[in-house]
Amino acid sequence: MGFLIWIAVTVATIIPLMKLLPHFGVHKYWAFAAVIPIVPLILLWVMALKLQDMERH
Repeated sequence: MGFLIWIAVTVATIIPLMKLLPHFGVHKYWAFAAVIPIVPLILLWVMALKLQDMERH
């Protein structure tokens, strides 16, 4: 049961990341790395840094 919940959360994370990452200049297939638990946090950090950079220009 726990595995199914993990799969559901992972899929619910990957799909939005695949749509958002290209807007921040990151290839959309990096979203599949979200299977590893720490990677979504790293991707969010990268997106926040890119957003700050875009706001400056």
